[in-house]
Amino acid sequence: MESSKVVIIGAGLSGLCTAYLLEKKGISSTVIEARNRLGGRICTYRKEGRAPIEMGATWFGKKHQHLIKLLNELDIGTTEQYMGDQAYYEPISTSPPQLVSLPKNEDPTYRIEHGTDQLIERLAERLNSNIIVGQPVISLNKKDDLIKIKTPEKEYPADIVITTLPPKLLVETVSFEPSLPQSLVETARKTQTWMAESIKVGLTYERAFWKAPNCSGTITSNVGPVNEMYDHSNADNSLFALKGFMNDAYHVVTRQEREQLVVKQLKKFFGEKAGNYSSYHEKVWRHESFTYSPYEDFIIPHQHNGHPIFDQSYWNQRLFIGGSETASAFPGYMDGAIESAKNAAGKAITSLSTQ
Repeated sequence: MESSKVVIIGAGLSGLCTAYLLEKKGISSTVIEARNRLGGRICTYRKEGRAPIEMGATWFGKKHQHLIKLLNELDIGTTEQYMGDQAYYEPISTSPPQLVSLPKNEDPTYRIEHGTDQLIERLAERLNSNIIVGQPVISLNKKDDLIKIKTPEKEYPADIVITTLPPKLLVETVSFEPSLPQSLVETARKTQTWMAESIKVGLTYERAFWKAPNCSGTITSNVGPVNEMYDHSNADNSLFALKGFMNDAYHVVTRQEREQLVVKQLKKFFGEKAGNYSSYHEKVWRHESFTYSPYEDFIIPHQHNGHPIFDQSYWNQRLFIGGSETASAFPGYMDGAIESAKNAAGKAITSLSTQ
């Protein structure tokens, strides 16, 4: 079997962007994805006639220049996150929520117009590389100058492998022969996977009642179970939704129980109209086996993200570790995913030129 010059593991933003950057230099690749969909931690729920709901990566700011440049290059629009001039604040369970004034936001956040998945679709449309879905990689075996990538159904030979899996997931779900350095394995196991403990919830509505005077779709609660909630209407302001974060402790209850708890909390702010929703959506990322792997020890946010050990090459410059958690700036975010793609693609190009 003829080997691919480059195999990329993972078809999230980092993996697809890596393939895109390689193709711009005339290098084709094979992208292998465990899920049956593209996007990884970018996941947009869609239904005709309802606002798209982001269950994964959503927001960015002007400081995220890698992302902004890519959006411009792919001709993808952006829209400012609507916050309003007031917000609900719920400090303690024994006091009612307070409607407080919001100061003018000098550094607003933005969303990708028409859905974050537009970024994934545009990248995929521009690729001539082979993209394989539904095939989790279970082992990598290097012999001489060839790496064999094994999935449950097939084996793929390659000259160079770029993995974009979260480092912790990589070392705990993929076997390596020869073994990776123990220092790398130990660091990866203690590296936080961004979003892996998040629960995102969203509800669509026929009208945006939270935009009425003396009301707000911006909620911050110390009580929960939803800690944050924001307006999530579409860019045209014609389809309406609220989207937020639920406390991770509720991953142990059923979907129906989570839905009931979310609606009950929203009724405290909006009254009975909060119960007149068109649809409820959620994503418990802890339940995603291709994102989450249990931690043995306590891990702080962004722990070991951007660690220098991920910037090294392995297996005689034939194995490179990419993915958002490896970025030196904004790791875990979309901007970090693109930075890591540029870094990994550059290393692969250099390595190929010396072979």
